[in-house]
Amino acid sequence: MTARELEANGVATVIIGSGLDIVKECGVSRYLHNDIPLGNPLGHPYNSDEQLATVTKALEMIVRSERPTIELSQMKWQGGEDWRENYMRAVSYTHLRA
Repeated sequence: MTARELEANGVATVIIGSGLDIVKECGVSRYLHNDIPLGNPLGHPYNSDEQLATVTKALEMIVRSERPTIELSQMKWQGGEDWRENYMRAVSYTHLRA
């Protein structure tokens, strides 16, 4: 909602995140999707090269995207796709304890 309000007042925005399904429902102007664990939108902690590349890609989206667009990052999480199984196990366990 904040991005929409900023865009309506002439401020270009890019959302960077890992919640593609949620963002599709919200309808933001520009969205850079990193398919990595939630809480790490710019990449791995302390990896300044990866983080700079993510921010650079987001800023480039502002320059070339005049209408709503979604771009998928090619970033990969260290250790492959194992994080998905571990994340879902943690979510299920937390839900059972509640």
